[in-house]
Amino acid sequence: MTARLRQVATHFSSKMSDIHLYTAQTPNGVKISILLEELGLPYKVTNIQISKNTQKEPWFLEINPNGRIPAITDTFTDGKPIRIFESGSIMQYLTDRYDTEHKVSYPFGSREYYEVNNWLMWQMGGLGPMQGQLNHFNRYAPEKIEYGINRYKNETRRLYRTMETQLKSSTSGYLVGDRCTSADISSWGWVASAKWAGVDMAEFPVLDQWVKRMLERPGVEKGRHVPSKHNYEDIQKLSEEELDARAAGPRKWIQDSMKEEAK
Repeated sequence: MTARLRQVATHFSSKMSDIHLYTAQTPNGVKISILLEELGLPYKVTNIQISKNTQKEPWFLEINPNGRIPAITDTFTDGKPIRIFESGSIMQYLTDRYDTEHKVSYPFGSREYYEVNNWLMWQMGGLGPMQGQLNHFNRYAPEKIEYGINRYKNETRRLYRTMETQLKSSTSGYLVGDRCTSADISSWGWVASAKWAGVDMAEFPVLDQWVKRMLERPGVEKGRHVPSKHNYEDIQKLSEEELDARAAGPRKWIQDSMKEEAK
C-alpha cells in the first residue's frame, strides 16, 4: 500500500468510527482507552460505576452478557451496530480494523503479528487473572489467608520475571519488535498497579523502567486517566497500612457482590 493510500485509509477509518467505550478505572479498562488514544480515534465514554453494579443492569448486559467492563459498541462495515467485549477481543478488533498504518501493530500474517498475539493472550490468560486473584486475597478478602496470598504473589512474580526477561532481550524497549504494541498496552495497567497488589518492583528494575517509559507516551498518559484519574503516582507514596485502609471501601462492595452472584 502506498503512503497516499495508507493516509486515505486511515482518514476513512477514523471518520467512520462510531466507538462508544463502556469502562471503569481498572487495569483492563485503561488498556482500551490507551489504545484508542494511541490510534488517535474519536470515541465516546460511559463511566460504568462498578460499586453500584451498573455493569449488571439490563441495558449493559445487552452489550456484554458477562456483566464486566470494558466493552465497546461501534458501527460495523455493514452499517449496523456491533458489540465487542473482553478486553483482548476489543484490542484485536481496534487494531485489525483501524490501525491501517500499524502504529501499534504489525501486518496480518507477519511473524511479529503472531508474536504480539502471544503476549496479548499471555496477559489475558496469565498476568491479569493471577494478579487479579492476588489483589483479591491481599486486599479484598475478609481475612488474610497466607496460602492464597503467597500462591498468587509468587505466580505474579513469575509472570513479571517472564516480562523482565523478554524486555532485557529487546533492542526497542518494548515486548515485540521495534515499537510499542497492544502487547505492551495490555500489560501496562497491571504492572503499573504492582504495589497495590503487594509486589515489590525493586525485584524487576527493567520492568519498572518499562512502566515509566510507557508513561512518556502521550497516548498512555491521556488514556490512563479515562474515565477518571489514574492513581499510579499516588499509590507509590502509600504504606502497606495506608493501602489496606484504602481497600476497605471496595472490600465491602466486592464481598456484597460475591454474595449476590452466588445466589
